[in-house]
This record gives sequence, C-alpha cells and structure tokens, in this order.
Amino acid sequence: MESKFLTAESVCEGHPDKLCDLIADSVLDACLSKDSASRVACEVMATKGKIIVAGEITCSGKIDIKRIVRYTLQQVGYDPRKFRILVFVHKQSPDIANGVDNTLEYRNGNTSWYGSLGAGDQGTMYGYATNETRQMLPLPVVLVNSITKRLDQARHDGLIKGIRPDGKAQVTVEYQDGKPNRVKTIVVSVQHDASKTLDELTKDIYANVLWKCFEDFPFDENTEILINPSGRFVEGGPAADTGLTGRKLMVDTYGGLAAHGGGAFSGKDPTKVDRSAAYMARNIAKHIVWCDFAERCQVNIAYAIGKADPVSVEVDTFETGKVPDEFLRKAVMEVWCLRPAAIIELLNLRFPRYSETAVYGHFSSCLYPWENVGKYKELEEVVKKYEQDNQ
Repeated sequence: MESKFLTAESVCEGHPDKLCDLIADSVLDACLSKDSASRVACEVMATKGKIIVAGEITCSGKIDIKRIVRYTLQQVGYDPRKFRILVFVHKQSPDIANGVDNTLEYRNGNTSWYGSLGAGDQGTMYGYATNETRQMLPLPVVLVNSITKRLDQARHDGLIKGIRPDGKAQVTVEYQDGKPNRVKTIVVSVQHDASKTLDELTKDIYANVLWKCFEDFPFDENTEILINPSGRFVEGGPAADTGLTGRKLMVDTYGGLAAHGGGAFSGKDPTKVDRSAAYMARNIAKHIVWCDFAERCQVNIAYAIGKADPVSVEVDTFETGKVPDEFLRKAVMEVWCLRPAAIIELLNLRFPRYSETAVYGHFSSCLYPWENVGKYKELEEVVKKYEQDNQ
C-alpha cells in the first residue's frame, strides 16, 4: 500500500497575523453595515505597542476605525490601552473604481445582465472539495482548525487557566492509497502565564482540547504529540512577532493541500475577486463532489481587472471523476454566471459577516452561503444532458 503524510497548520485568534486579518475584516463589516456598496481594501500591521491600519476605503458612512481596533483587541484578549493605533486610509483609486463600475464589456456595447460590474483585480482563484470529511475539506485541515478553535473557546470559557491569546497547531495525517489511515503527529503551541508549568499545560490541553477534537478520528498510542515543543512561550502576540494581513493564506483555505491563487481574502470587499471568486470556486467544487461526480475536485477561475466575464474556467478531478472534466467545465459555465455581480448576489456577499470568517478557515461553517449546495439538481441535469449528447 502506498503511504504519504499530509500536514496542515492553523493559528489562534490572537496570533499576530490572524489578529490583523480579524481587524481588517471587522473594518470591512463596519463599512458594509453603513454602506453595502462600500469598496474596501484594508491592510493591518501589528507590532509591539502599535497597530497600523492602511488602505483604500470608499464608504458613504462614517467609520471609527480606532474604535473597531480597540474593540477587536479587547475581544481577542489583548489590552487595547497598550497599543497606539495609527490609521492611514484614503478612497479607492478612481482608475480602479472606473474599471469596476464601467466594465470592458459595457464599453464595447455589451449591456447584458450582470455586465455592469467588473472584476476588481486580475488573478486566478481556486476552490477545492473532497469527500473524505463531511465538511468536504481535507482531514488534516478539519482536525487542526478544531484544535485552535477549541483552544480559544477554552481560554474564553475559563476551562484552561493561565493561557493567553497567541497560539498555533499542526496535524499530520498518514494516508494509505489516498485515504486517511491514522494521525501521525499533533503539535500544539500556546502562549501561557509565567507561573503555568509545562506539565499543567499538557494535562489541560489533553483534557479540554485533544480528546474532544479527535473523538471522530482518534489518535493512537504511536501518535507523536508535542505540546509547546520550544518550551517556554510566555511572550507572544504582536510584542513577540510582527503580524500582517494576508500572511496565513493556507490557514484560510486548504492547508496547502490544494492550490491557492496567491491573493489574500481578509479586508477586501466582494468586488475583489481574490475573495468572491475563491468563494465561488469552492462552492462549485463542493457541488461537484456533493453530486458524486468526483471524489475530489479543484476549480479555478481567472479574471482580468475591469472585465466582467472570466478569462478562463477549469475543472480538475484528479482522475477521480465519474464523467469527463470537460463535461463538468461546460456544465459549470451553463449553471453558474461567473460575473462578479452575479457571484455577489448568489452568495449574498454584501452582508457583513466577514469577521466570522477571519479565523479557523473561510470554509469552516455550513452557515456561509458559499457552503450551500442548492444548485445540485441543476448541475445534475446539465451533466446528464452532456452525457446523453455524447453517447
């Protein structure tokens, strides 16, 4: 049997990079709450004693960014009084705004439906799904996100005393013949009070985190479990490590076990296809696996700035497909309109929910509209038609 090992990482809400993502998405939510048509590209940097917010924001309402930062710091578990907050924002470039609002298709005389909104940037966005978990995500991703989420919950609920906001985890799963077989390694590192011993920390994490996270897919006596392998982890957060938005892309998506287009999600309004098209690609890939057309599937969609229609759409089922990938690609383009305005409408992307997505992955909740597989019947009918036409 062929064995291989797949590893995924996740970080807690107080990790410096994730803190920046959370602040950026909280600013975005505030803008969308005031003006659903807001244009936001918010970047955040966190370092010792300072939070710097910069970017391009066009919003008809007044936003108190410093207040948003202070509130987010407090909710995560940091003392906002220990940070100086600096804000450097200006409106979206008129050239970019014109490209989004006055599309290439419209300028060429095409006034068809959803053609009024162009892509806010160029690039290729990827979506992925697999049937190995009910979340349709790779097992290491599901397991490791559950660890960091439970760590944060245990801290907020007081189940584990003496731990602080910064932390991270990593899980390695052994696969045999492409199927998860056993948990090989678990790594957990969490910031703690100086008075808390490693033995106390280890017992608390086993009792309140690991046993619960691995109920459905247990670790065994041969699993290597490393708790704070560097030893002492008292100083953490921005005081120990500078944070930036968009620096935990694999944590946001598929743990590095599927492709990522390179663009970050957090702090960007849905006209930025870095975010909206990545959500759409995930939605399509999930539909294909849900309909049992493939065991796993990757969808990529590429755009040019200022153009409504994508420049390319591809489907790859990694030779697990029950119908040809080309049939699926054609069906995708028939079932879904992939223009940004159509994606925003279908996935309800003007709704201010983005701060919820900033931690533990953007595909972690079945409540997100892009996780809904409501078009599965349409997809099945169109694929069946292609199969019949090619018999």
